[in-house]
Formats: sequence, structure tokens, C-alpha cells
Amino acid sequence: MEEIENIELAFLKIEDYQELKKAMIESYTNMPGSYWKEKQIETLINKFPEGQVIIKINNQIAGCALSLILDYNSFDDHHSYKEITGNYTFSTHTPDGDVLYGIDVFIKPEYRGLRLGRRMYDYRKELCERLNLRGVAFGGRIPNYYKYSDKLTPKEYITKVRDKEIHDPVLNFQVSNDFHPTRVLKNYLEGDDESNGYAVLLEWDNIYFEKKSKTASVIKKVVRLGLIQWQMRPYKDLDELMHQVEYFVDAVSGYRSDFALFPEFFNAPLMAKDNHLSEAEAIRKLAEHTEEIVKKFSELSISYNINIISGSMPEMVDGNLYNVGYLCRRDGTVDRYEKLHVTPDEVKIWGLQKGRELKCFDTDCGKIGILICYDSEFPELSRILAEEGMDILFVPFLTDTQNGFSRVRNCSQARAIENECYVAIAGSVGNLPKVHNMDIQYAQSMVFTPCDFAFPANGIKAEATPNTEMILIADVDIDLLRQLNQFGAVRNLKDRRKDLYDVIRK
Repeated sequence: MEEIENIELAFLKIEDYQELKKAMIESYTNMPGSYWKEKQIETLINKFPEGQVIIKINNQIAGCALSLILDYNSFDDHHSYKEITGNYTFSTHTPDGDVLYGIDVFIKPEYRGLRLGRRMYDYRKELCERLNLRGVAFGGRIPNYYKYSDKLTPKEYITKVRDKEIHDPVLNFQVSNDFHPTRVLKNYLEGDDESNGYAVLLEWDNIYFEKKSKTASVIKKVVRLGLIQWQMRPYKDLDELMHQVEYFVDAVSGYRSDFALFPEFFNAPLMAKDNHLSEAEAIRKLAEHTEEIVKKFSELSISYNINIISGSMPEMVDGNLYNVGYLCRRDGTVDRYEKLHVTPDEVKIWGLQKGRELKCFDTDCGKIGILICYDSEFPELSRILAEEGMDILFVPFLTDTQNGFSRVRNCSQARAIENECYVAIAGSVGNLPKVHNMDIQYAQSMVFTPCDFAFPANGIKAEATPNTEMILIADVDIDLLRQLNQFGAVRNLKDRRKDLYDVIRK
């Protein structure tokens, strides 16, 4: 260490060949004659200069990493090194491929233990991300396997290496650099007697990979949320209520928000004129406005270029009353969601029926889920949505007391942590003295995050002032969720014991 003056990662040049050859011979003492010919190195550099790098210490080559871009689907799952390299001609390289395949990496013996290999692997990962490839792969040797081949299968050997019962210098190093074994390759590399001809196919997935789109649309990575903390107040008719709705849509879209979230039963003030009826009759009269409200929401989503989550409204279907909401996308499409769990009070007072359908919705900002109020208190629902790729969970709610709000708030924050997603909740404030069963409201709209280093320490991205009419604007970064999933201090989704339990739809 005291003799090291500088370490440099550089592109391999053909002028480096003689020094490179010497370094390879010194590194592969157990595989005599294992070095690339000058013509082969020249071919690699000409085909893919970015993929060929060397580590220099004090201006001398200390290590090297060589790679190709492959159309990975064109190769069999049990390919050989000779097949991957096109019989060592590298004819398999294609700039239009989807995987960065490592064909060689080594560190000279005197420089091992300085984590130089990690630098080259980090470069490969960064190159993979920059070229928008779906991952990095290579066949990893298992040089200590020959010591155990008489009593362990390759699979058993890999398991014991993973469990730290056996040390394998190559496989241990690959796994510590976030590569995961996917299969055993038989007769992979000619002359690799230490590995008994076996290799382990190791892969690293690029969490930022995006399939090339045939349209001009782009999935946004930083998404702006606009939450409406709605004041319950009297409105003389539907037009006046929708003017207030448009005011808030205009406000959040003015901040270039991607979503506007309204609360559960935000249109309840319209029941005032039917307050002489029973609660069950009044809410069924309110349901008569739902179709027109959804139509207006869809028009607003288009004209203000914003995705609107309509909170929820009562709706009659085949004589049954449901609590539903609509996702009105800015491209004009509309989707419906239902409240799946209804509270004892909603059944007793209004006769609400339980919804039946749970959906994960595609949007121009990725996949989202929507759970209405009480549904947020049932973790199975959001877990299913997370399994289907949900990044943001929206929870429109209506709670009359701080007790009820606390249930929604605390459960929603738990959903963010356990499902590695963002959760946005929005509720109503104020009171409606002329509407039975809707007397008072308590709310504080919030945006929750997972609790890890890339996020707020307390898991709260933004919070509104309690019981005050206002909007809340917050940006959420979807890429941070991908990083959390792969590299978080804890990885809730990855670490679930699926061998013991699972959550499934019926």
C-alpha cells in the first residue's frame, strides 16, 4: 500500500498488449497458455472499446476486464464459453443486444486484496445502465470445486459456499458484488480442471432498464403528487361543487403535478338537500350524480393534463350500493376501483356492499394502486399490488375522529415500508351540520416513504397542516425504490419467507 502512488481505470489499447499478455500469464498460472492473442484483443477493441478496461497501478497493468454485448435470447440456457465468444472470434457481439456479458476479468496476484475487481465490476454495472441493457452476466469459475467433487454436486457446493461453509475465492467475490447464481453450466470452459469443467452463470439485473418504446411516451421517474385536503362546506348544486373541484385541479396542475388525489366521499355536501330522507335514501340520491361527476373529472384530466384520482363516490350497480372511485388519466382513459372492505357503520347506516375487484393500474408514471380508507388497514391488498409492480399507493379517506385518522395514517405508513413504495393519503376536513352521519371530519394529508438512507429518516416526505383546507405537493423518485429493492439496509420484498407463507388472490 505504501508503494502505491496512483490507481487508474482506463480503456484498453492495442499498445498495451505485450504488458497485458504478461499480466494474464502471471494471473492464470493454473491454466498454462491461457492468454488472448494480439489479434483477438484488437478485434475486441475495434468492436466494443467501452467494454475493455484495465486497472493501472503506478502506470502498470494490475488487472483487466473484457466484455461483449449479446442478444441474450439467442443463446441456450446451458451455453458454453466457446459459444458465447463465437469460437473466440467475438462474432457474437452486437450493439443492439440486451446483456453485457463478461468474458474475462483478472487481477495480478500481487494486487489481490485491494478490491480492484470491485472497481471493474462497478464500471461494468455503470456501463450497463448507461447503455440501457437489462443486465450483466458471465460464467463464473468455481476453482475450489475439485476438492469436493467426489462428495458434492455443483449445486450442493454452491449452496455451501453461499452458506459460508466452504470458501471459494471466485464465487464468494461474485456474490459479494451483488451477482446472483442462476444455473450451473456444464462443460463451460475448456481446460478449467479446477472447476471440473463446471461454471456458475451469474447475473446482475439493471433496475433502471427500460424497454425501447415504439411510441413517443416516456414513463416518468420523478413523479409530482398533488393532494387535495378538501373542506366540507355547503354547495347549492353540483355545478358549484365541480367549480371548487376545478379550482383545485387548476391549482395542482399549475405546479405541474402528475396526479391530483381527492378524498373519499368528497361530494357528500350534496346530500344536504336530501337530509329529510333517511341516511340510506340520501346516499342513494347522491349516487345519481356519480356518472356526471366522472365525466367532468375525465374532461378536467385532459384539459389540465393531469391524472385525477377522484377519491370516492357512491354508485348503484344492479340495485346494490358500492363505494367506488375513478382513475381519470390525462390520455382520456378511465378506470374504476372499489372499496373492498366496508366499515360496520357503513353497512349499518347506508347498506354499503363490499367491492370485489382489486387492480394495479398502468399510468404514464408507472404502476399505481388505489385503496379507499379502511382498505389501507388490510396489508394483504397492498402486498398483492406490490407483487404486481405498484410504485405508488393512493389512499383517499374520510375519518370523523382522530382515532379513525390514526388508524389510516399508521397503517398507510406501514404499507410504504413493507411494500417498498410511496403512499399518498388525502382526506376531508371541516363539518357538515346539515348532513346526517357526516357531521365532523378530521384529516391530515401526507406522503409516506420507506425508511432507509435515500428517504426521510421518519418516512414522511410531506405532510399538510391538520384540519385545514389546502393542497400538498410532493415529488417522489421512482428510481430510489429500485435502489432500495436491490441495495437497501433491509429488503422487505426480497427477504420474505415465501417457503413458509404467501399472499395470493382467490
